[in-house]
Amino acid sequence: MIALTAISRRLLPVALPLLFRSLRITIASSPENSSLPEQDALFTFWHGKMITGWLLARKLFPGRTVHAVVSLSEDGSLLSDALAALGYSLIRGSSSNKSEKVRDDVTSVLQQGGLVAITPDGPRGPLHQFKYGSLRIASRQRTPLLFASIRYSSAWKLKSWDRFEIPKPFSRVNVILHRIDLPQFGSEDELRHYGMQLSETLGNE
Repeated sequence: MIALTAISRRLLPVALPLLFRSLRITIASSPENSSLPEQDALFTFWHGKMITGWLLARKLFPGRTVHAVVSLSEDGSLLSDALAALGYSLIRGSSSNKSEKVRDDVTSVLQQGGLVAITPDGPRGPLHQFKYGSLRIASRQRTPLLFASIRYSSAWKLKSWDRFEIPKPFSRVNVILHRIDLPQFGSEDELRHYGMQLSETLGNE
């Protein structure tokens, strides 16, 4: 197991960019709001689409540091090593582990005009449901939320909670970007209602 982990940590930083470069990616914006944020932004994509999602953030925002929120789980440690090797800045934790530190670190990055990438339904689900913490931060900081809808023409699909997909090399990938400027919420109930509606709207994306 230790040997496999070591191999994976060396292999992923090489394999992921190679796979990503082979993909034939088409990027479009939703008609509601097509502008990419120029300063602070919260870039999001579903947990099951992370193979493309993480590297897509670099493609969309070249030259900018991507601060990746990654859980403290064993799988998260493997991912964090790969992302660190690829030049990402890491924020370690999740909604269930060190959530206050994650909130403070994400807020600090956004206040400095930075870019944060996060899987809003990770690391344990529920599937395709936004965690309220990310929406709360975006609302309070008046930070645009950019959600990437990612669809593969051909992929290997795992039987995991997140329906994890590994795109096959050279497959077509259709990406639709949804920019969402969140309102200010008057109560926690308003926030939760908004989050449920947003999850329902983007859940099939």
